[in-house]
Amino acid sequence: MAGNSYSVINALTDIVASPGKALDEIKLHTSWLWWPLLITILLACGVFAYFYNWVDFPWLVEETIRQMPAESRAEGAEAVRQFMQPSTSMWMSIAAIVIVTFVVYLLQATYLHLVNKIASGSDIGFGQWFSLSAWTGFVSVFGTLAAFIVMFLADSNQLSAEGLQVLSFNSLLLHAAPGEPWFRWASSLSLVSLWTIFLTSIGYARWTKSSMVKSTVIAVLPWAAIFGIWALTI
Repeated sequence: MAGNSYSVINALTDIVASPGKALDEIKLHTSWLWWPLLITILLACGVFAYFYNWVDFPWLVEETIRQMPAESRAEGAEAVRQFMQPSTSMWMSIAAIVIVTFVVYLLQATYLHLVNKIASGSDIGFGQWFSLSAWTGFVSVFGTLAAFIVMFLADSNQLSAEGLQVLSFNSLLLHAAPGEPWFRWASSLSLVSLWTIFLTSIGYARWTKSSMVKSTVIAVLPWAAIFGIWALTI
């Protein structure tokens, strides 16, 4: 266990470099959750604020129309052109980031809280599980930083938002084009997803004294259910 001088700054470093040490302290300091939560949200909002001021927006509008189903493209094109504006798109993206982040963390915390009550019975409160969700989700900042690098190094500003996701399974493995059946599915999974699952497994194991096998199954299960059902519908 880390000493009394251990701080939230140490935890922000150790969640990457020495996650076990960080997670032990995080369990004791629920109020620290605001640091990873705010950093994650602010960086994600920043990347989209920059993106919508950087991208060739007329090209992005036409690219969005091109990805629409052929049968509805003709009647929907004009509505898209009227609705899509840089400021509107930016603020909608920022609002979605904030709302989705909180909803995902709340759902994950609820899931872990209930599973712990049923499977482990450890005396761990809901707030601590929400804190674990925020801390394990903190590694998404690496995907955000990668998106910034993509824009800084790009030869052209004709790039979709999905093109920023260079750590996704689609960018790394599948290479499905926008509009293809597996594009959204593979773009929604990334190396960061695996990292988050790994950290959740470690956190659950250390906090509840469960085995790593049991903890990994618990961490993987919601991801497997969501993406498995999604895959079956494609």
